Amino acid sequence: MNVSRCLRFVLYLALIPAAAMAQDRRPSHCIAIADAGGFIHKAAFADPLDAYSVRLNYVDHAMFLIETAGGLRVATDYTGFLGSVPPPDAVTMNRAHISHWTPTPDPEIPHVLPGWSERVGEPADHNLDLGEMLIRSVSTDIRSAAGAGREENGNSIFVFEVAGLCIGHLGHLHHEPTDEQYAALGRLDVVMAPVDGGLTVDLPTMIRTLQRLRSSVVIPMHWFGPYSLDRFVAGMEAEFDVDRRAESFLEVSLNTLPSRPTIVVLQPAYLAEAR
Repeated sequence: MNVSRCLRFVLYLALIPAAAMAQDRRPSHCIAIADAGGFIHKAAFADPLDAYSVRLNYVDHAMFLIETAGGLRVATDYTGFLGSVPPPDAVTMNRAHISHWTPTPDPEIPHVLPGWSERVGEPADHNLDLGEMLIRSVSTDIRSAAGAGREENGNSIFVFEVAGLCIGHLGHLHHEPTDEQYAALGRLDVVMAPVDGGLTVDLPTMIRTLQRLRSSVVIPMHWFGPYSLDRFVAGMEAEFDVDRRAESFLEVSLNTLPSRPTIVVLQPAYLAEAR
């Protein structure tokens, strides 16, 4: 067991009393500060998961469905359609483009978390405890619709603390996080990162951000074909391993994180219940 894993285990033992208060959610280590168009897929969605593991389904564009061993389903940058599946338990949204949110989310969704505040310029400041999962937000700025200015706190990076893991979704990121934002994010084991190279941050900024976060797993999203994806991978492969998969999903736990930071390329696919 390497030093990093040992430190996590010690932290885990120290936080056991807090776990009872968090309704059986395995404690994470997010308190650590970071370094200062598809088809219908049926293979794994809704299959049982091992304890303390999660499944990340890449659905489309910047939308993922996170599944837990206890049956929670949470969608990121939700646009209103995941496939022929029931509504999730919670959704997060960002509004830089309509491809990251919907003005008419299904009323059956219990928790809808917009990445912006109704009071323009104020942070969204979400901290939703679902028992098995804690969802929190770290606000960042976005460019104005005309591109000439900026809207403070118009986007949110959402962090999902579940199964002892810290999973981050960068949303429609328009600038490198500040030192304070890096600190608020903490240590992210898995990060979903937009790699288009222009509509969000430029490629050098995204690479610099991910090098600083140093997450064990980076899942590229918001790519518009092999050109933008391959440019990103080429810029990262000197420091990160690359794992290209034919599947649309990844199952991960604290014990199965790669020893070397790894880019895991998934293929987006809408979801359907297995028959």
